[in-house]
Amino acid sequence: MSRFETLLTEIKTGIFYITINRSDKLNALNAKVISELGEAVREAYDNEEISAVIITGSGEKAFVAGADISELKELNETNGRKFAENGQEVFDSIEQCPKPVIAAVNGFALGGGCELAMACHMRVAAPGARFGQPEVNLGIIPGYGGTQRLGVHVGKGKAMELMMTGDMVKADEAHRLGLVNHVVETPEDLIPFCEGLIQKIQKKAPIAISLIVDTVNAAFSNEENGYQTEANSFAACCRTEDFQEGVSAFLEKRDPEFKGR
Repeated sequence: MSRFETLLTEIKTGIFYITINRSDKLNALNAKVISELGEAVREAYDNEEISAVIITGSGEKAFVAGADISELKELNETNGRKFAENGQEVFDSIEQCPKPVIAAVNGFALGGGCELAMACHMRVAAPGARFGQPEVNLGIIPGYGGTQRLGVHVGKGKAMELMMTGDMVKADEAHRLGLVNHVVETPEDLIPFCEGLIQKIQKKAPIAISLIVDTVNAAFSNEENGYQTEANSFAACCRTEDFQEGVSAFLEKRDPEFKGR
């Protein structure tokens, strides 16, 4: 049984399932959800039993349909900054997680929901999923990293258009734009497909996986030299037992058995 009030969590075969459980509110993000999501992500970092994460929403309608409007109504310039920074911190911890994180987008991913999906390393969508940053309709802008991440996925011009118009895009269009990795055929296929991706990754070297996260993120960071980060990370891989095992297994024509050392 989950210890959280707004999340359902479960660990199975190394996968940490995090389900935002406010279906009556279309899984809208409020301060409690953000706080508990941050706590759950910290568990993903620290728990050696966990090798990957799937984040989804409860019910059939929404992944996360945005922020809780009743909380937004109370914002002013001072607490609005803190509101944005809190969400940015949690979503950054997802993006930097050393274990793969997949968003299983089962419905509306709007506003903070689209931002949450983009913070994950990969996105898989059900056919009825919808994506958008409609904050402009409320007289505000995305505050949980959407202005920074959307352009990375869909390009600057399209990101400007989607944020300025507040338009939603369907799953197949999101896939065409590069916002989504895969669209499954039916809603029932969503979680099994994500599990299949993770099962492929679980067979790879864990240290290399974590360094892929670091180096790819470095390419989009103004604070790091991506090429130097890559060279440093490549060198770090070379001193691991997994590297020796991978090379030996290849030469011996067998499957490698990586230990994360």
